[in-house]
Amino acid sequence: MKKMKKLFCMIMCLLLVLSMFTACKKDKSNVADTPNADKTGTNDKEEQDSPQDEEIELTLGIWPEETLVAEIELHNGYVEKFNESHPNVTVVPAYYKYAVDTFVPKAEAGTLPVIFETWYTDTQKLINGGFVADITEELSARGWLDEINPSIKELMSKDGKTYGIPRDGYALGLMLNVELFEEAGLVDSEGLPIYPKTWDELAKTGKIIKDKTGAAGLCLLAMDNAGGWHFSNIAWNFGATLTTIDADGNYHGNLDTPEAIAAMEYVKSLKWEYDILTADPTVENWGTGFTQLGTGGAAMYIAANDAVNQPTYNNGLAVDKLSIVPVPAGPNGHQYSLSGGTPYMFSKSATPEQINAALDYLVLMGKGPELNEEGIIANNQYCIENGIPVIPRFPAWASEELKEAEDKLVKEYSNVDMRLYDDYFEILKKAGNLRQEEPGATQEMYAQLTNVLQEVIVNKDADVAALMKTANDNYQTILDTTINNQ
Repeated sequence: MKKMKKLFCMIMCLLLVLSMFTACKKDKSNVADTPNADKTGTNDKEEQDSPQDEEIELTLGIWPEETLVAEIELHNGYVEKFNESHPNVTVVPAYYKYAVDTFVPKAEAGTLPVIFETWYTDTQKLINGGFVADITEELSARGWLDEINPSIKELMSKDGKTYGIPRDGYALGLMLNVELFEEAGLVDSEGLPIYPKTWDELAKTGKIIKDKTGAAGLCLLAMDNAGGWHFSNIAWNFGATLTTIDADGNYHGNLDTPEAIAAMEYVKSLKWEYDILTADPTVENWGTGFTQLGTGGAAMYIAANDAVNQPTYNNGLAVDKLSIVPVPAGPNGHQYSLSGGTPYMFSKSATPEQINAALDYLVLMGKGPELNEEGIIANNQYCIENGIPVIPRFPAWASEELKEAEDKLVKEYSNVDMRLYDDYFEILKKAGNLRQEEPGATQEMYAQLTNVLQEVIVNKDADVAALMKTANDNYQTILDTTINNQ
């Protein structure tokens, strides 16, 4: 094969010398080698040549973990379809769950998968550390750069270069186990849950559920950074702003304001006054929260639209017994929904060919800015077959046309009563409701807040004001040593 190719190239060179009017154009049927190819129709962007027979290994860190059998089957179908147009690409499943303590060693050892998911709060750290690939050229060639939601694009860019694309977006809401609301008699005449509109109502609703069903009213997280993450949304609704930036661009901790202290006092009351939390919030993390909700251990849990598979498919809650409603308003009417999402980023050692192959795989999944009805329909059918709610996804791309097309397919394949979700989606449209995570050393701030959460949960006599001051002092030291003095 290689000898034939060499002979062919020599002949072509000879022909070029003999005639300026004879040209040879390479076949571009392999989309991995032609990043500009549009799978849904024609594409007038300039194409790029690359070897047809170059073997490419694509390690997919976005592969499902081994317990998600049905999702793995879905990806096996993607791979089969992918290899029809990418016969030279070997897809290697390489499930990777991003974590701060494992990422740097893997990055420095060169063992990161080609594509992986991370957190928006950490994208700039990964860029500054030189751990991720600049994919500006690949995105520009496809016309994707201007398709990314501008606020999201900013999180993944530096000095005019872009290093990632959005997987999706999310906005926190309050997930409900409708079965427990039914059992507690907290449903209206049409069987819809009578959910709490304020944090004060949440405490009282949780108390009714605990008294009538024995289940916790709320699963509160206090094990790791997710506790501080959820708490920040509660604090906002109590009127707090947890980080400020001065005119010189320096960050200042704001964890010990009266509003933030009031929010933490409220959390403390959920344990010691209302007693509506699960047995030990200090062992509850993002995953166990969904287990508590899905299995009936708790009636309410702060979570987002991008995780409806967790209480249902992963933990057995019937598809029609899950609801998402707005995060409750605070005592002065503040009502925010923490907005974020999951970005795809690429290993620094990834080649352009690998990056383009990964981007093509995302398009096949229906995760890019190009409308891929086949991929969206396949995902909707997967959800239906596995008892996962088919609901709209939060827009991560700027195209209204794409969003409308996706929403149309969601409506067509809907398997739930959307009245269980309508109020949640409506609040997100309200001006000023969506609020991005706090700037600064966000994950470190979450860790400091979680330390306080743990103390107020285990110690009835905990001095909240003093704890929040210590947390703020610690956070300010982190800001001064990692950001402000750089």
